[in-house]
Amino acid sequence: MAPGRYPYTCFMTDGSGSTEGGADAGEVKKPRKGIYVLPNLFTLAALFGGFYAIVMAMNGRFEQAAIGVFCAMVLDSLDGRVARMTNTQSAFGEQMDSLSDMVSFGAAPALIAYVWALTGLGRWGWIAAFVYCACAALRLARFNVNTAVVDRRFFQGLPSPAAAALVTGFIWLMTEAGVEGAEVSWIMFGLTLYAGLTMVTNVPFYSFKDVSFKRSVPFAVTVLIALGIAVINIDPPSVIFGLFVLYGLSGYVLYLWRRYRGLQTSVISTSTDEPDEQGLHK
Repeated sequence: MAPGRYPYTCFMTDGSGSTEGGADAGEVKKPRKGIYVLPNLFTLAALFGGFYAIVMAMNGRFEQAAIGVFCAMVLDSLDGRVARMTNTQSAFGEQMDSLSDMVSFGAAPALIAYVWALTGLGRWGWIAAFVYCACAALRLARFNVNTAVVDRRFFQGLPSPAAAALVTGFIWLMTEAGVEGAEVSWIMFGLTLYAGLTMVTNVPFYSFKDVSFKRSVPFAVTVLIALGIAVINIDPPSVIFGLFVLYGLSGYVLYLWRRYRGLQTSVISTSTDEPDEQGLHK
């Protein structure tokens, strides 16, 4: 073959030693971009829980609405763990999780509280619902940008699932007791504002992220877990709401205790050992 006969012919290797010729062979094929199915299935299921809660509230079925939010909480706690266990973390998954949280723990509890009890308060009712919804959005946005510098042992402010549990847990408890929303509208007003504003404070709340599920534990711990499940089954609305009330107050107790001991109250990490934190504390 005479040189120069095919001036546009080029050769490329596919990494295994084989070559291909042709005018388009020099173009390097980019890997296809996709999403991981398994963790995002949990995220979508959590999103459905929030959507289901909104639909149930619109139909006046507030007990089912509250249960939908709690189901979304369980699913939301699983998607991140599944992603880490299967090594399928992605930026897409993080953004999807935040959007799902905004619906399930921001918009849904605000709407359920408004329809159930706050409607009769007029403008005060929708103001409380909006403050909660806005604070949930602010809290999620702050969480996304502060991930690298916040001490992983604590949340900066009340996490949005716990805030949603306070609001919808109270509705679930009152509905089970046969109490109408109009009878406790001002209590609902105060609780909604408390949950919303606590989300955007700098009060530290224990995150339980340093608890390792891969580590062996004494047999007594397993027995205590079984007893805990049994206690919850006695009266789920009362026990679950009570647990989240204690958690919702624990941050302020921890904050006051650390101030009393002269310890740092901010949860912004001062460690520079992690590569992502180098240069952030100068």
